Amino acid sequence: MSTAGKAWLALENGLVMEGLAVGAAGEKAGDLVFNTAMTGYQEILTDPSYFGQVVLMTYPLIGNYGVAASDDESDRAWAEAFVVKEMSSISSSHRASIDLPSWLRKKGVVAISGVDTRKLTRIVREEGSLRCIVSTVDSDAASLVAKARRAPSTDGRDLTNEVTCAKPYTWVDGYNDAYPSTQPAHSGERIRVVAFDFGAKRNIMRSLVHSGFDVTVVPSRTRADEVLAMDPQAIFLSNGPGDPAAVTHAIDALSNLIDKKPIFGICLGHQILSIVFGAKTRKMPFGHHGANHPVRDLITSRVEITSQNHSFEVDRSTFPKDVEETHTNLNDGTVEGMRHTKLPVMSVQYHPEAAPGPVDSEHLFSRFRELVLR
Repeated sequence: MSTAGKAWLALENGLVMEGLAVGAAGEKAGDLVFNTAMTGYQEILTDPSYFGQVVLMTYPLIGNYGVAASDDESDRAWAEAFVVKEMSSISSSHRASIDLPSWLRKKGVVAISGVDTRKLTRIVREEGSLRCIVSTVDSDAASLVAKARRAPSTDGRDLTNEVTCAKPYTWVDGYNDAYPSTQPAHSGERIRVVAFDFGAKRNIMRSLVHSGFDVTVVPSRTRADEVLAMDPQAIFLSNGPGDPAAVTHAIDALSNLIDKKPIFGICLGHQILSIVFGAKTRKMPFGHHGANHPVRDLITSRVEITSQNHSFEVDRSTFPKDVEETHTNLNDGTVEGMRHTKLPVMSVQYHPEAAPGPVDSEHLFSRFRELVLR
């Protein structure tokens, strides 16, 4: 893009790269994470789980199909900054309403292209999570590195307060006609579910509605007594950003709900449930961020390709005797799901609602429904 100005990226380890500014002016910092998805950049950028993180796309060409408003997973872009090898300013899709660089500027996302994303990915793979800054206003290497080193990481931070809804609301929309669902829409009895919004994506609520749930979404700080006053038949815990051990208000609330209603958690919700049962969580070297992670369902022995976005994991060695692992990541053997052997509680680390990614695990919403109706 000949009209683009310059931008700079710096890591806390001292590396500085110069590239092209392809988004908003300014500078933003956070944990650098790489995402291995080939498509779905719009859903990734609007996923609240990326709050506090700078997203690096490993696929070399990003933006070629532009942006379609209906693909947003929330009302805004949450990634602190965006890093790509090559940015396309041409939108080769009939669905696109705007090109990606223009959308990034509109949403206030600082972005850089023309940098060696393969090198950056290898550095994160070898050195682990690193803080990063992307700037269009500061070209001084020493200054940029110092800023990267001062940037807060996601360790020990409860970020759910920054991304949750302001007040409860009802969600009624299911999938649109174009969504490649593998499950038929449920047409029978509906189940009242309260969904904790720790940074929920819209396709989670669509998936619940499609599977026969009437959904009331509540803020992350909602108390147990407030949830019970809504008289739900089930409780759902969403994805979200930050350190699960720091989300103490949700841990307290779930401690008072765990034996009262069937519960299903995904991603951060899975981690919070595990902590409530007594397990420990820890930050991963570079996390799981992408749409191609193989997971084995230990209940069915089926292998599913999954969409993932998390930087923390549950330590299986800390599971109590009444909790069993149900899903395992086949890339690195980490825990991808659990259930309680006596209580109607289940959770997975990955994103069965996808958007972006494969829909292999969409059936888990129906499994949740079956759990509620037992």
